[in-house]
Amino acid sequence: MTDIELPYFLARPVGDRPGPGIVVVHEGNGISTQLLRVCQRLAHEGYMAMAPDLFYRAGGTEADDLITLIRSITAEQAVDDIVSAIGQIRSLGAHPVGVIGFCMGGTQAYRTALSSSECDAAVGFYGAPIAGELGQLQCPTLLLFAGEDQYIPVADIEAVVAHHPEAVIYPEAGHGFMRDGSSSYDEDAATDGWDRMLSFLSTHLGSPPAGPPTPDRNSTRDRRGE
Repeated sequence: MTDIELPYFLARPVGDRPGPGIVVVHEGNGISTQLLRVCQRLAHEGYMAMAPDLFYRAGGTEADDLITLIRSITAEQAVDDIVSAIGQIRSLGAHPVGVIGFCMGGTQAYRTALSSSECDAAVGFYGAPIAGELGQLQCPTLLLFAGEDQYIPVADIEAVVAHHPEAVIYPEAGHGFMRDGSSSYDEDAATDGWDRMLSFLSTHLGSPPAGPPTPDRNSTRDRRGE
């Protein structure tokens, strides 16, 4: 069987205008339709947005049960894949490049900000293990949590805030509050979180030119090594 390169979904503004890019890291459920909408929304804001499938070694999103897929990749492999995606999106003309992520992806965004100088800014939403991995960040990083998160103890959130006082907590929101179209979606928290994220990215990556996205449909397929 032939190995494949890291597969990804790409949404980009129309035209050949240089500007910042965002690597969007998925939750434990893999590349979801909700995540693709995030990429398209970012492209509408003028960012080139790339969502790599970190589960490609195990056959890709939905190739197996959730636990098996999550266990198919190590923390080191995930960061390596994200850094690879940063390099790929830069090769397409994006610069500088930030990383954002949700749940599992939020943790991976934080780990990338800790360990790689390739990341120019990071935003992590409700990453559960972050409290146990607090360290010195290599780039500006924004962390956002839910006050009623059933997967992250209050003590862990408090530890994160003590280490990163700029972290944002939404007291009445639950885990997955950004996940539109699901029962966990919290419109008030999601709207504020999106706006804070855009403001943060604009500050640290620069304001991109606005434009409608053109999803690269070929990039959703496995890209075979040549």
